[in-house]
Amino acid sequence: MAIDIDLSDLNRQQPEKARVRVGYIPLADCAPVLLAAELGFDCKYGIEIEPVQQASWAQLRDGLVTGQLDAAHALYGLIYGSHLGIGCPATPMAVLMGLNRNGQAITLANRLAEQGVCDGPSLKALLRSGARPTLAHTATTGTHAMWLCYWLAAQGIHPLQDLDLIALPPQRMVAALQAGQIQGFCAGEPWNALAIAGNAGFTVTTSQAIWPDHPEKVLGVCASWLAGHRHTARALMAAVLDSCRWLDEQSDPDHVIDMLAAPEVIGLPRQIIADRFMGRYQDGLGRQWHDAHPLCFFDHGQVNFPWLSDGLWFIDQFRRWGLIRGAIDPLTEVSRLQQTALYRSAAALSGVSVPAAGMRTSTLVDGRVWAGHHWSEPEPAVTS
Repeated sequence: MAIDIDLSDLNRQQPEKARVRVGYIPLADCAPVLLAAELGFDCKYGIEIEPVQQASWAQLRDGLVTGQLDAAHALYGLIYGSHLGIGCPATPMAVLMGLNRNGQAITLANRLAEQGVCDGPSLKALLRSGARPTLAHTATTGTHAMWLCYWLAAQGIHPLQDLDLIALPPQRMVAALQAGQIQGFCAGEPWNALAIAGNAGFTVTTSQAIWPDHPEKVLGVCASWLAGHRHTARALMAAVLDSCRWLDEQSDPDHVIDMLAAPEVIGLPRQIIADRFMGRYQDGLGRQWHDAHPLCFFDHGQVNFPWLSDGLWFIDQFRRWGLIRGAIDPLTEVSRLQQTALYRSAAALSGVSVPAAGMRTSTLVDGRVWAGHHWSEPEPAVTS
């Protein structure tokens, strides 16, 4: 469902809805939504953002579809999966803007480290010995499932044949790892850092090592909601853009970390959140580094633009792993989902520059260069 937006009309009209319910999962990268409300960026544009915490990505998706939520801090791939009807009834959706890039990781259990597993090749060797671990991600079409599958395939491990994958809410990952129910997971922070602090696991790779400056969470809505609330959506986007810019300008984000650590948000000790929020990493096996591609929320608007090539990557991966069975035109679907015209209007309102083109070029961990062109094989494949 394409949304026909008259930008001149947007400039004349006030938001159709004053109070906007925005769902979020308690993760470090939900900060733009919470801060847009706390710091009053929403009032600047004539709306009031009400952040509404959700227990799982499935609950968040259902809240959007049923209208209990107006918008959401959502996994990029979750919005695409809902739109395409993968694992749920197809509901036309829209990606308003990106919220962050980088800042996720793959954690493996310390029990695997005790068996000599410290990287992709040693994990592959363990699988050849007959072991069949269970690894968790957060949603079938979500970003974490895609990072996990892509990394495994780059190691020569077939994620659908050589081991078992399950979906869990991110806040349940560490407990499941400690209980031996899973042997690893891919999720956002601070859950990877918590696994290390709890002596349960180690970071085998970060998501930014898989795809430097990859897209992660987006501001997502149902297309039907957007059709009736385009002025509200524009105000919401402008407020969140202000919040993302404010986040990137903070050299000492103590206030943000305290907000995230609060019991009503993530509810963990602030140091568990602080290090990786600020790009300071240690993997639990003795290696420490300051990441060259840390969690980022703005970068002069480069993080926030709804790149067509990013959307095409998710469709390409859905095809690769057999999640799309029928014939679709990827560019047509992406053009419906990515609200580039509305984003340009919201960016103008917020004073944010916008890229001239809708495609960007990225090099991933296996050396493949992605620029919006299809490269998935007809059948799921791994790198030999």
